[in-house]
Amino acid sequence: MLVAGLALGACSSAGRFDDTNAVDLNSAAGMAGTAQDPASPMYFQQTIGDRVLFAVDQSTLSPTAMATLDGQAQWLMTNVEYNAVIEGHADEQGTREYNLALGARRANSVLEYLSSKGVSPARMKVVSYGKERPLEICSDESCYAKNRRAVTVISAVPTS
Repeated sequence: MLVAGLALGACSSAGRFDDTNAVDLNSAAGMAGTAQDPASPMYFQQTIGDRVLFAVDQSTLSPTAMATLDGQAQWLMTNVEYNAVIEGHADEQGTREYNLALGARRANSVLEYLSSKGVSPARMKVVSYGKERPLEICSDESCYAKNRRAVTVISAVPTS
């Protein structure tokens, strides 16, 4: 029965390829959910920036990080239908326990900054991954620098 339904669903009129119902991908409707749509999480990630970097053994925000977080705060204030999970990360140097604590401090620094800019703390939560989820794997400063970060992950607010 399922196969018959799928087979019938695949059948359509001969004019199924005409463009009377075509979607203009350059229109605002065609941009929904893309990096060109200012209300989409992809725009947040790619245009605003979803991560900030930290110096070795630090959880204080640099001026560059604050500029990125200003954009994040503005986006979150405009797009109230989204929540944020702030992930704290560390490089591979140090113990697992130390890096989990450092990742938590980094994530909390971001949460506190976003909160100071008007984003409700009820819309955010923090999680620390320490050194468990590296972006780059090598024993070199170029890799370590990319792994010392906090990432703001956007998710839709449940409607129930």
